[in-house]
Amino acid sequence: MTETLAQSYLDEVRWNNDGLVPVIAQDHETNDVLMVAWMNTEALALTVKEQRAVYWSRSRQKLWRKGEESGHVQLIKDIRLDCDEDVIILKIEQLGGIACHTGRRSCFYRRLENNQWQIVEKVIKDPEHIYSK
Repeated sequence: MTETLAQSYLDEVRWNNDGLVPVIAQDHETNDVLMVAWMNTEALALTVKEQRAVYWSRSRQKLWRKGEESGHVQLIKDIRLDCDEDVIILKIEQLGGIACHTGRRSCFYRRLENNQWQIVEKVIKDPEHIYSK
């Protein structure tokens, strides 16, 4: 298979004006949504090649491999594209059980109750003990 044919899947994604697509990281066993991030074409190609999540950081304007500092790597089990071709779901195995930089399992740890955001997931590990920076 030629490189052009092998990478044609990148052309099928509807990238936004910044060349990005939103990505949902979902636990492959429970289907819980753990986080949302962004990818550019290079991040998606590297994710496919390495079989681990690689994202594009909009704030730092660079690629980042999930877990490169924390060790909380996301191993790819399945990659899906929605019907409008503008959102990707990664079905992942979350190593270490922590996806959020706050030390929680999921970035979606707040629930709206009585018009107030309530924290409903505990911190598994203090972020100060996860990140060296």
